[in-house]
Amino acid sequence: MSIHEILKQYWGYEEFRPLQQEIIESVLSGKDTLALLPTGGGKSICFQVPAMAKDGLCIVVSPLIALMKDQVENLKKRDIKAVAIYSGMSYREINYTLDNCIHGDIKFLYLSPERLKSDLVRERIIQMNICLLAIDEAHCISQWGYDFRPEYLQIAEIREIIKGIPVLALTATAPPEVVKDIQAQLKFPQPNVYVKSFTRKNIAYVVNNSEDKNQRMLHILSKVNGSGLVYVRNRRKTQEIAYLLTKNRISADYYHAGLPHEVRNKKQEDWIKNKTRIMVCTNAFGMGIDKPDVRIVVHYEMPESLESYYQEAGRAGRDEKKSFAVLLFNYADELEALKRLEASFPPEKEIRRVYQALCNYYQIPIGVSVDRSFDFDIIDFVKKFNLETTVAYPALRILEQTDLVSLTESFYEPSKIKFMMGQGLLYKFQVEHPHQDAFIKLLLRSYGGVFDQYITISEKLLAQREKQDEKTLRKQLIQLHQLGVVDYQPQKDQPQLTFLNHRVDAETIDFRKSLLQKRKQTATIKLHAMLDYAKNSVMCRSKKIVSYFDEFSSEDCGVCDVCLLRKKIELSNEEFIQLMNAIEEATFGKPVLLDALVKHLTNFHQEKILETVRYLLDNDKLRYNSTQQLEWKK
Repeated sequence: MSIHEILKQYWGYEEFRPLQQEIIESVLSGKDTLALLPTGGGKSICFQVPAMAKDGLCIVVSPLIALMKDQVENLKKRDIKAVAIYSGMSYREINYTLDNCIHGDIKFLYLSPERLKSDLVRERIIQMNICLLAIDEAHCISQWGYDFRPEYLQIAEIREIIKGIPVLALTATAPPEVVKDIQAQLKFPQPNVYVKSFTRKNIAYVVNNSEDKNQRMLHILSKVNGSGLVYVRNRRKTQEIAYLLTKNRISADYYHAGLPHEVRNKKQEDWIKNKTRIMVCTNAFGMGIDKPDVRIVVHYEMPESLESYYQEAGRAGRDEKKSFAVLLFNYADELEALKRLEASFPPEKEIRRVYQALCNYYQIPIGVSVDRSFDFDIIDFVKKFNLETTVAYPALRILEQTDLVSLTESFYEPSKIKFMMGQGLLYKFQVEHPHQDAFIKLLLRSYGGVFDQYITISEKLLAQREKQDEKTLRKQLIQLHQLGVVDYQPQKDQPQLTFLNHRVDAETIDFRKSLLQKRKQTATIKLHAMLDYAKNSVMCRSKKIVSYFDEFSSEDCGVCDVCLLRKKIELSNEEFIQLMNAIEEATFGKPVLLDALVKHLTNFHQEKILETVRYLLDNDKLRYNSTQQLEWKK
C-alpha cells in the first residue's frame, strides 16, 4: 500500500498535514530524520505511517507512560498490533511481551527510556526484525534541553545493536543548540531537520501584569467564551482556583495526578465533552488530549521555560480558530521563580541524604542491583524520613540526572492476569485443589485469552459474580499467584521509581560538578528567557516566542497585547524624531537595558518611549544584544 492508502485505511484521512509527507518520505528513503512539529502537529503519524509501509517492527521510545498507553490503545482500535514496556511491569510480563515481538506479528513496541539499560531488552532487540526506531520527546537526550533524561543517552548504544535502521526523532520544541545536540547524540551521519513554523497566527498572546490575579482571571474568563485551561503549579491551588471560579458562576473543575484514576477520567471526559467549561490543572493535564476547540489557556503562574510555556499555551486553538494564551505575571513571580531555581539544585549533602533515605525506604543493601520498579508515594517517603518535599523532589530529579534512579509520572495500570499453567496442568491442579475449582472456572468464563496473554480484569466485577467482597476476592487471586497458577498484577495508580544501577554508598556518589553547574546554567538561561518574555513590552509576543526557536518573522501578529497597545498610542512626527535622536544618543556604542533607558529619558512619556523603541527594533535601527541590552546598529 502507498502511504496515502495507509493514511486513509487506518486513520481515515484523505491528506497529510503540513510537513508530515516530507518527513515520512525522508524516513522511507532510509535517512535519519529530526522533526520539529509544534503541539498538535500530528507527530505520531510521522512514524506510524512509514512503519506500516515497511516490513518489520517499529520501536518507539517515549518517557510519557500515560501517552504511550493511549497510543497503544488507539493503534489496537485500528487493528494494528502494538505493545508497551515501562516501569511497574513484572519480569514475566516483560519477558512475554518481548517474546511476542520476536515471534508474533507485533508492529509497534513502545519502550520507556529506562528500559533501554536492561540486558533482557537488549538481548531480545537483537532478535527482532526492526524497520524503524522512533524517538518521541527527543529534546530529552540533550543536556541543553529543558527536560534532560540521561536514560535517553542509551539510545546511541541501541543504534549500535541495530545498525542500518533509520531513526526518526520528534519533538514539539527545541532551540538551535538543542536541535544540533539531538543529531549529535543520536549520531546522525548528516544534518536532516524538518521544522514546522512555530508561528500560531490564530493565537493572541497576552501578558497581564496585575497584583490581583484572581480578579484579572475572572475578568478575562468572563470576556472570552468557550472551553479553557488554567494552569497552576501545585495540587492545592487547582482546588482553590476551581472553587473561586465556581463561586463566581464560571463552570470549572480541577485535575491533578494525585486524584484516583476513575475521578481523573470522569473530570477529563466532562471537560472534553464541554460539560465542564474550565479545567484548572497542573501541567500533567492536556498532553495527548485531542480537544481542538480550546479557546483560552491561562497560566496563573509562570513556567520555568519558554519551551514549556509554548507547548502548554499551544493547547489553545488547534481548530485554527481565534484563541487566547494569557500569562498572569507580577514582579513577585520573578522573585518566586528565582527562588525556585535555587531550590531545584539543593546542596550535595541533602541529595546524599535523600538517596540514603530512598535505599532505606525500600530496604536495598549496598551493592545490590534491583531489576524492578516500586510504587512511590512522596508524601509517605518524606514523612518517614523527616524530609522537606521542596528538598526531596529536586534531589530526586538530580539523582535521575546522575543515572541512579528513574521516577515516572503517576499513571493508572489496571489489574491483569495470565495463566502460567497449560490447560492439562491446570485441570490436574483443579482436581487436586477442589476448593479452588469454582474460582478458576469463574476466571476462565469471564476472560478469554488468559492462557496466551496478559488480560485486564476487574476485581469489582468478579466479586459481584462471586457474591463476595473485593478484599476476599483479591486474597484468592494472590493465593493463585503464590501457587504459580496465574501471574496476578494488582492495579497501580502511583508514580514508579526504578533503581537504574546497583545501590552505592551515598557518600561515594559522583555528582560530576561541572555537569550540575552546566545544568544549572542552562536552567538559568531558560528562566531568564521566560522572564524576558513576561516583562517584554516592546516586541510583538509572537515574534518574541518564535525568535527564541531561531525562526524570524518580519510581520507582527497584530493581535497580542504589545501590538494592540502600539495601535492605541498617538505619537506626532516631531515627538518621534526627538525620541529617536535621544535613543540613538543613549544607545550608540553603549548598550543599555530597556528599564534603564526609560529611566534615563525623563522628558518623555513611558509608552511613547516604548512605541519608538518598538519601531526602531522593527526597522533594524536598534537591536537586542546577547545580554538583552539595547544597542544602536552602526
